Amino acid sequence: MQRANQQACICAALFLISASAFGDSSVTVYGRLNTAIEYSSASKATDGTSLGSVVRQTNYRSVWGLRGEEGLGGSLKAVWQIESNLSVDTGQGQIASRNSRIGLQSEYGLLFMGHWHTPYTEATMAYDPYYPTTAGYMALIGNGSTSSSDNVQDTSSFDRRQKNIVQYRSPQLAGASLWLGVGMPEEKLSVPRNPALYSAALVFDRGPFNATMAYEVHHNYQAAGRNDDALKFGLSYQVLAGTRIAMVYEHLHYRTDSGSLQRNAYYASLVQQLGPGSVRAGFAYATDGTGTSTQTIGYFRSGSDTGAIQFTVGYEYPLSKRTALFTYYSRIENKKHAIYDFAINQLGTRAGADPQTFALGMRHNF
Repeated sequence: MQRANQQACICAALFLISASAFGDSSVTVYGRLNTAIEYSSASKATDGTSLGSVVRQTNYRSVWGLRGEEGLGGSLKAVWQIESNLSVDTGQGQIASRNSRIGLQSEYGLLFMGHWHTPYTEATMAYDPYYPTTAGYMALIGNGSTSSSDNVQDTSSFDRRQKNIVQYRSPQLAGASLWLGVGMPEEKLSVPRNPALYSAALVFDRGPFNATMAYEVHHNYQAAGRNDDALKFGLSYQVLAGTRIAMVYEHLHYRTDSGSLQRNAYYASLVQQLGPGSVRAGFAYATDGTGTSTQTIGYFRSGSDTGAIQFTVGYEYPLSKRTALFTYYSRIENKKHAIYDFAINQLGTRAGADPQTFALGMRHNF
């Protein structure tokens, strides 16, 4: 007991010394542990191939991180964050592999550089109650999800965390703010087409209502002189106490050596408080791909019967403000030529196969 008291005194002294040394600086330790046991399977593909089923423990992008700020006089302050992934199921992890940055913030807005979600991605993440689990809407919205990419590693996904990105976020004016991001064209030294990323979102957030319009351009991603772009509109509304609805429309357009490839997608979600917890449902629909391109980009291609739907329903039960248990069922219904798969924890489906998963999980935020 005496030794424990001595250690506590030492820790308290170190904290006081650190606080006086930092002055008006602050540092916060935070994180999320998020994992589940899943039973996952897929129906037979169009060609008769059967994937079978698997029981697995899956990680839902658990994180730990440090963030802080330092007052520099007036409204100006330095801000920083180092966020790292960790896998509760395997013990793996990497420092600064998730949203990490350094920047300046004032009454004129926030300017930062680092490794961060694009404005296009972040604008509607909160609309999906299953982001970022196996059931996340990224299977159909955004054409897959990449946890970390530069301008050449992943050239298909519009749901992405971008390396070497510079962003500006304006202060709110009547509830509206403008988010801008540029993925720096550093790959011009290694590939001849000089790729870059440009992302923007206009976000309105006031009381129970949130709306956004987002647009992103992938410059020279598929080939030199050809740009891909994505346009997205989203609405979210707290209808009543304990009831929230959200809707998203997205148009993706790729330009390849063999021609154009386009697709529309729609998403809607409902979160309804029921008892101490909440029922959570999501529905996504991707139309058939259109255009002259003969290529498959991410999860879709041009042609008839290349669309899909995804539906998810589940329940979340809070054990405390920080800890929750949850369960859900999610299924993707592919048309006979469609190849959509879960964006996180993929099953590796073939054309026409319908992946599905049932999950029991636990999440703790600290």
